[in-house]
Amino acid sequence: MGTTRVCGEVSSRSSKSLSQSLTVSTSTTETVNGVHEFKICGYSLAKGVGVGKYVASDTFMIGGYSWAIYFYPDGKSPEDNSSYVSLFIALASEGADVRALFELTLVDQSGNGKHKVHSHFGRALESGPYTLKYRGSMWGYKRFFRRSSLESSDYLKENSLLVRCRVGVVKSVTEGPRCYNIPVPVSNLGQQLGNLLESGKGCDVIFQVDEETYNAHKLVLATRSPVFKAQLFGPLGNPNTKCITIEDMEAPIFKALLHFIYWDELPDLQELMGADTTLASTLVAQHLLAAADRYALERLKAICELKLCEGIAINTVATTLALAEQHHCLQLKAVCLKFVALPENLKAVMHTDGFDYLKKSCPSLLTELLEYVARLSEHSVIASGHRKEIFADGCDANGRRVKPRLH
Repeated sequence: MGTTRVCGEVSSRSSKSLSQSLTVSTSTTETVNGVHEFKICGYSLAKGVGVGKYVASDTFMIGGYSWAIYFYPDGKSPEDNSSYVSLFIALASEGADVRALFELTLVDQSGNGKHKVHSHFGRALESGPYTLKYRGSMWGYKRFFRRSSLESSDYLKENSLLVRCRVGVVKSVTEGPRCYNIPVPVSNLGQQLGNLLESGKGCDVIFQVDEETYNAHKLVLATRSPVFKAQLFGPLGNPNTKCITIEDMEAPIFKALLHFIYWDELPDLQELMGADTTLASTLVAQHLLAAADRYALERLKAICELKLCEGIAINTVATTLALAEQHHCLQLKAVCLKFVALPENLKAVMHTDGFDYLKKSCPSLLTELLEYVARLSEHSVIASGHRKEIFADGCDANGRRVKPRLH
């Protein structure tokens, strides 16, 4: 990256120092990269076509230029007597002095990842990128691979080869001083939609939740939630629906859900529940997580998962763990298991109502929890350096009986 600075001249006639004007321009050179894969089927039939004869890929565009891959089954040079296959990448469009980096890869089709790679990328080039001066100019290898070795290798599978070509076209851009400064306002789309909801204008559907009713706009709901879209405008939906009853959800939770759909952010959870406690926020986040999963609001679901991870506690973790399992929140599940398995937490958690709910709703989690506790205990013993080896007859290494402990 080069930088050019031009300073204004100062008159030598003046004894006073004058302010100097400074302008700055920046030249940035980088590559525009792309990859093309070329599968060569029927390799055995392509052999014998003759030295200098090739099979070519379709042309492909990278960095504003067309390119093509050329594979020579009998080699490109007569002096090699068809002992090698040749592989080249060629400029296929008009252009002069096109500078680029290249990489040709013969893919190992066994899945072992032992590809044969010739590359400009990731290494210092003494003379800089390669330059192709005109259409038809090539870069590659006359002796890319010995043919006898190729035909007994994992590169050839079901009589086909797979070539991967990477091209990085070198581009330079110079930027001068900006003569403008246009501030772009932060998007307030959420606020505008929220104001629309609060105004009640244009509402065309009413939700009945417990004893509460909420007005909304079908198009906004369908745009934000694929579940609402199917319910309101899908093949089995009824676009003329005016009232929808929501079952198995409390009114404050649906209100928060609706708030998020319009504002794209959560309301104040403690204010929503009328209680200024962490417990209240956790309970709302638990219910909202289930609601978000129900209506396929992935961003809301992730926000709730994050809040529950941050607010994990003895009296709520078991219920949160059950929710994580039911709604496929893998990170939240892992955090809960780790918290519960700690020796200082396990007994207290087992005495909570949430643990009773966990046993009934997700009994398989108890097995996972026991395995987690066992691993944690084993690591703790190993770390302390006092591990006892227990043998099949119930004795330790010193021959003493080890009585199983029941928890």
